[in-house]
Amino acid sequence: MADRKTARTMLITGGSAGIGAALAQEYAGRGWNLIITARRTDRLITLGKEIEAAFDVTVDHVTADLMKDGAVDVMLAEIAGKGLIVDGVINNAGYGHTGLYLDSPWADHARFNRLMVDVPCEMTHKLLPGMIERGFGRVMNVASLAGHMPGSRGHTLYAAVKAYLIKFSQSLNVEMDGTGVHVSALCPGFTITEFHDVNGTREGINQLPDYMKMSAEDCARLGADALEANEDVFIPGKVNRTIARLGRFLPQKRVKKIMAKMSGGYRNTGEA
Repeated sequence: MADRKTARTMLITGGSAGIGAALAQEYAGRGWNLIITARRTDRLITLGKEIEAAFDVTVDHVTADLMKDGAVDVMLAEIAGKGLIVDGVINNAGYGHTGLYLDSPWADHARFNRLMVDVPCEMTHKLLPGMIERGFGRVMNVASLAGHMPGSRGHTLYAAVKAYLIKFSQSLNVEMDGTGVHVSALCPGFTITEFHDVNGTREGINQLPDYMKMSAEDCARLGADALEANEDVFIPGKVNRTIARLGRFLPQKRVKKIMAKMSGGYRNTGEA
């Protein structure tokens, strides 16, 4: 196993599956020890054992429901109680809340905002001082290509919170200049994970052409490279970067019409 005194440790929220699990594998391959967190203890244990068997690293896990009040403090206290120092954090925990905005009670939206915005900001705020003091740190906020595009029907808050994470990462990247702390927003496009099974969009994603889709492993590798290079915002894949550019430079009315037409195919609006 990697020496705790010399190896860096990466904390990954939502690390039990999808892009989070791929990032765990990627950083283990780069020699980082890991702390992976999620709500499903069995998945964390299984993944941890697989990673330790494949790489010369140590994997700790913390079971946490980050939508609960005070969950960040409880989780960080547990990590500190194990004598672990967090050298990097990947704020990846998240989900897509499907349906039109008024189809869900405010309590559902409040929980969504809590996990997708409050938690990464709070986590970063509480871990940054130690990183700055040690002169080394890595912060990755997993955003989305959706954060670069106009909003559309269904997943009403999803693009909004991802755009928030992009701007947050950009500002923090500037503030951390000269501290040894790198900050990057990773903005995947259509990445093949169980995320689409959970939010009911798998069928629509499967119908997209292959050139528009990316594996979680490729996304993780490219994202890790971008963080090490201290790119404040990174969109993996030429097609995704082209889509983002078109979203910025084409007339917005035209882009909104395109998004409205496309969204029905890959987003679950909750409509019959």
